[in-house]
Amino acid sequence: MKIAIFLPNWLGDLVMATPALRAVRKHFGPHAKLVGIMRPYLADVLAGTSWLDEQWYFHPKARDPALRPWTLVRRMRRERFDIALLMPNSLRAAVLARLGGARQRIGYCRYGRGPLLTQKLASPRAHGCLAECPMVDYYLKLAEALGCPPESRRLELATLEKDERAADAVWADLGLRTDGQVVTLNSGSSNGAARFWPSEYFGQLARRLADEQDHDVLVMCGPKEREIAREVVRFANHPRVFSMADQPLDLGTAKACIRRSRLMISTDSGPRHVAAAFGKPVVTLRGPTLPIWSENPTVVAIDLRLDLECIGCQNRVCPLGHHKCMRDLTPDMVYAEVVSFFKSKRRTACAA
Repeated sequence: MKIAIFLPNWLGDLVMATPALRAVRKHFGPHAKLVGIMRPYLADVLAGTSWLDEQWYFHPKARDPALRPWTLVRRMRRERFDIALLMPNSLRAAVLARLGGARQRIGYCRYGRGPLLTQKLASPRAHGCLAECPMVDYYLKLAEALGCPPESRRLELATLEKDERAADAVWADLGLRTDGQVVTLNSGSSNGAARFWPSEYFGQLARRLADEQDHDVLVMCGPKEREIAREVVRFANHPRVFSMADQPLDLGTAKACIRRSRLMISTDSGPRHVAAAFGKPVVTLRGPTLPIWSENPTVVAIDLRLDLECIGCQNRVCPLGHHKCMRDLTPDMVYAEVVSFFKSKRRTACAA
């Protein structure tokens, strides 16, 4: 049995697909060949896990011929896949699976791609409209369509030895404490400016966590967010607040650093799902996004959002221009939630 799995194109979505990948591997066993087809920038996300036998990379706009769609089609034809499981809802994924010769093509019947599928799943609907559904469950339903029995909704990732060595180097270079009292902050989002929490707010919060809660604070960032991370540190103006801006920014190192933290405070973006996959509590600063789509079902999740008429608009840029959903969510509000969480953990530890 050879199964091609077209994987989600975003970091957070790929992490939320891990229960489905686990289910497929368990059901088909070690003798099936599972190939994950994915964007090259997500190459390290699943490193250390054992669900896929191979990872193939492609990007529809790649300059490298090896990553172009027709290269993928030819490669699929040579492999002769029995099944293509389509996690993205795009028409492109269905076309590539059909041209690639997969005998069975399983996915949600959306965006006019129904004729290209051999097994069509209906999207969850309520009152004639697309219903809100956690993406974890959305992907698990695809696994169930393959015959997989029910699987835990627990997100899961792993690290490699080289990732842990890289994190050791970060800890040593920055002088981070090793007693577990480190909070990670994630201020970025690749899905538009509407999800950003102001850098000065992150800085104020970081300073209070370091000063009043005796925690080191590590500001995570991607290659395009280095200056934002530096801004947060400048606003914090505290010797125990650090950033990853001048450290290795590969996903493997980021995973290992997040795994060592006690808690993550994040906008609604991919790194918060990484934290959840390592069992870390996550405080999410929500504005334009609704919690249900990106719900982390098996960890302590504190979702903070204001009671505004426009909340959950899902826009990439605030259409009203005021961005109140994030600007009116103050550092004091977030700090109070973090302190409440720390106190609850201490009470639990004392009771034990």
